[in-house]
Amino acid sequence: MAMINYSTILSPLLAAIMIYSVSANFHQDVEITWGDGRGQITNNGDLLTLSLDKSSGSGFQSKNEYLFGKIDMQIKLVAGNSAGTVTAYYLKSSGSTWDEIDFEFLGNLSGDPYTLHTNVFTQGKGDREQQFKLWFDPTIDFHTYSILWNPQRIIFSVDGTPIREFKNMESQGTLFPKNQPMRMYSSLWNAEDWATRGGLVKTDWSKAPFTASYRGFSEEACVVSNGKSSCSNGSGQGSSSGSWLSQELDSTGQERMRWVQSNYMIYNYCTDAKRFPQGLPRECLSA
Repeated sequence: MAMINYSTILSPLLAAIMIYSVSANFHQDVEITWGDGRGQITNNGDLLTLSLDKSSGSGFQSKNEYLFGKIDMQIKLVAGNSAGTVTAYYLKSSGSTWDEIDFEFLGNLSGDPYTLHTNVFTQGKGDREQQFKLWFDPTIDFHTYSILWNPQRIIFSVDGTPIREFKNMESQGTLFPKNQPMRMYSSLWNAEDWATRGGLVKTDWSKAPFTASYRGFSEEACVVSNGKSSCSNGSGQGSSSGSWLSQELDSTGQERMRWVQSNYMIYNYCTDAKRFPQGLPRECLSA
């Protein structure tokens, strides 16, 4: 009878474990970085809340740093009159030529929908905004907002529905974030000078404090520690087919994204020719 070499079976499994990390305890996974007590972790680490009053907002960041990953967060946004407030949830590297992948939720008057603002920065250059109205009220319950970032693409998703894809088109001269490790950040802050209708609607401080709630944080990621990635070669080479490191949108995902963009997109930089009088960005022409 042939002997089974268990080491050859376990090695790929151990490698997979190194790049697959799911977390759910905020005490272990994040640190509140500002706000003088306006950020709170409760329920044995299962719930985190950020609040904003006239004096200050609050924010937190992940303890881990990532070079590619799939990051999920369940968020319940500020209810009622949230005009002037911004709840930001994003990945960002350090330095003056930073990379960044943004979800920003721009508050509004009671009864009016939030604006979901997305952007991608590479080496300090952004100007890649797409904005959406959501197809549900994000203040009634928690909803999952996901960033998938791998060497080939960035996919923004809401409750598992993709809303935006930013592909790696470096071969065509478009910068793509792939070299700088990023942390996950979130904050709740006052942006009444621009957030609601270009700053025309101001924050109603009689409604303060404003509170956003978080739960269900998870990370499947290449974690960078002491300059080294938990993924082989630091870039996911050799990852199994179908993992997040090589994930792309199938035909169903593409169809769902088109549905969102057809019905709920309210701004797309790639169609704003007036903003780019010298020509649209390369990625818009190649999409």
